[in-house]
Amino acid sequence: MTDFSQFVPAHIRSLGGYTPGKSPRQAQRESHVNCIKMASNENPWGPSPKAVAAMQAVLNDCNIYPDNDSSDLRDALANRHGVQPDQIVLTAGSTSLLGIIARTLLAPGLNAVTSERSFIVYPIATQAAGGQLIQVPMRRDSFDLKAVAAAVDGNTRIIYVSNPNNPTGTLVAAPDLDGFLDKLPEHVILILDEAYYDFARHFATQRGLDYSHSLQYVNQGRKVVVLRTFSKTHGLAGVRVGYGIGPAELMSYFARMRTTFSVSAPAQAAALAALQDEAHVQKALVNNAEQAERLGESLRELGYEPVPTWANFLYCELGEDAASVAERLQAEGVIIRPLGPWGAATAIRVTIGTPEQNAIFLKAFKRVMERSMVK
Repeated sequence: MTDFSQFVPAHIRSLGGYTPGKSPRQAQRESHVNCIKMASNENPWGPSPKAVAAMQAVLNDCNIYPDNDSSDLRDALANRHGVQPDQIVLTAGSTSLLGIIARTLLAPGLNAVTSERSFIVYPIATQAAGGQLIQVPMRRDSFDLKAVAAAVDGNTRIIYVSNPNNPTGTLVAAPDLDGFLDKLPEHVILILDEAYYDFARHFATQRGLDYSHSLQYVNQGRKVVVLRTFSKTHGLAGVRVGYGIGPAELMSYFARMRTTFSVSAPAQAAALAALQDEAHVQKALVNNAEQAERLGESLRELGYEPVPTWANFLYCELGEDAASVAERLQAEGVIIRPLGPWGAATAIRVTIGTPEQNAIFLKAFKRVMERSMVK
């Protein structure tokens, strides 16, 4: 029998795959109860009805390849963000773009730098490109920018900053990023991952904080690529649409690395329609802000200290094995995310849902943790 590992480079053989949050269907098969999913930071209100109608309208034309450049959507995004269309690249989700960025900029002998307990795709994308990922310790559950800067060496090509950070929900304020960017050496590109931008901007307005200067960096010609997605406030995680904004020349290299026709026609139509439905986005933002406060307070009343969030999820240290807690919660009909793969074996991440979903979670969580204390 052929040993196929001989054909595969060592950095691919040792690559760990991405483990997604369980789907309700999978959890229901395992636990034999109906489950709600509060594990993957999806919009609990679903997609905009306008986006659904737009997808339905193009289904009869799905025998035709989609626009490879997503021209209409790219033009709409360029207009919205005040940049040129050639500064935007659209891909099948921002995770796909992370892989493209790593394959374009990294190679064996080169490295990227980020924080520990940050987005789980950063190590996968980096290793798949043959690069090394350097992860520095956090400070108060957030990026320690001084430590990140100190880890940069002559072989560093990328710094990943998730802002807000997934899974801790913490934020780096704009003035701090301004100073950090000013000190980066010429051979380093900052990948500023703003997947949760809308939530953070909403919280920042409420809390009086200066959140993001990311598009100013782009317009100033800085070595920055900003990542955004339609998976969160727009509720389109299932159709996969993400994009990057950055220097036109750099984006042209990323565009060459895309899979041809990677953003489907229904996905392009949905995203374009979703941009026009501000009311749907606002509904998600208002619910998230209200429920983040209520969910956090309820957890504190139970004796836990969730980290104040700037996104649509809560990070909470439990003081015991989180995977076991997640299994017991699943048996109660609630799917959450234990954070062992992030190096936080006693912490969970729970998506902020509708008031009804959050009530179900809290009732189940209280029941599960009370049983744990009895044991």
